[in-house]
Amino acid sequence: MTPRFAPLFTAARLALVAVAATACASSGYLTPSTSATTLMAGWEHHFAVDWTAEPERGGARRIVGHLTGLQGECAEPVRVLAQAFDSTGALVAQRIGWVVGGVNGFQRAYFEIPNLPVAAQYRVTVWDYTFHQSPGSGWI
Repeated sequence: MTPRFAPLFTAARLALVAVAATACASSGYLTPSTSATTLMAGWEHHFAVDWTAEPERGGARRIVGHLTGLQGECAEPVRVLAQAFDSTGALVAQRIGWVVGGVNGFQRAYFEIPNLPVAAQYRVTVWDYTFHQSPGSGWI
């Protein structure tokens, strides 16, 4: 590439980035709601979740818990959705948190999701995950 074409290539790259950003923003990615609690239907067959809501400074609550692998597969990355509901069942807040290091096989992995408001009820679900296969399985 000669120096006289450098501005043209820079402008083309910027245009491509702008088109890609617009496409991603308008592609309709699912966001958590009272009806959309996961991106992975059937996650309950792969994981068990146990958790508690604990007090935090400033009157907030922190969800702390463990995710246990039920199928013996390694999953990483894994994200968990915590939702807070008022006494009428209306969603008042939600946060997605990472299970740092993922979940190995039949083991448990710790997670926490801070800064939720005090609420009448909470719900915790697995938002999404990716399973990793061993390098020697399936491909010849």
